[in-house]
Amino acid sequence: MRLKPQQTGYVAGKIGIDLANAPFIVMPKGREAVVAAIKNIIDENLHKEHALDERVKKIIDENYDEIEFQHADERQLFFMIKKKMAPEFGVIVNYDDRYNDLAHTILDELYENYLIEYDVNENKILNVIFKGFKAFADAYEQLDDLVYEKIKHMKRELVPGSQEYELLYERLYQEELSRRGML
Repeated sequence: MRLKPQQTGYVAGKIGIDLANAPFIVMPKGREAVVAAIKNIIDENLHKEHALDERVKKIIDENYDEIEFQHADERQLFFMIKKKMAPEFGVIVNYDDRYNDLAHTILDELYENYLIEYDVNENKILNVIFKGFKAFADAYEQLDDLVYEKIKHMKRELVPGSQEYELLYERLYQEELSRRGML
């Protein structure tokens, strides 16, 4: 699952809750500081991917005539180019590998800035962080479908993409995250 910019706070919050609930972790500066640091790392990673996507789009636009002439599948071509250029932008395309890499980056940042203390093997901490990413990714599809169905069955009809729809979607999405202990 690819994270959207508005979701990074949710993921950071989920990981922060999981770390706070782990009996072998102490947060000297509080959970809010931990969540803020995690969010910054995820945002930076997302920014790199966005820069890569923009570069790939530019390449496709520059070669549009050739792509049309060859009847190439633009979407498949996009992902092939993205995969080839990903190392240049510091982006890991495989999501499990990416979450693992982010877990290491997050742990390093939290430890170096005295945001967490622990006396267990760091793999235990990495597992908590990685599982936070996976739990959010797994729950996202279910939550998205659930919120969509709630909106679909409302008395008044909302147009997807409208401001009213997006605000309602966001509110219902947050409620579901809260119900599941992810906020």
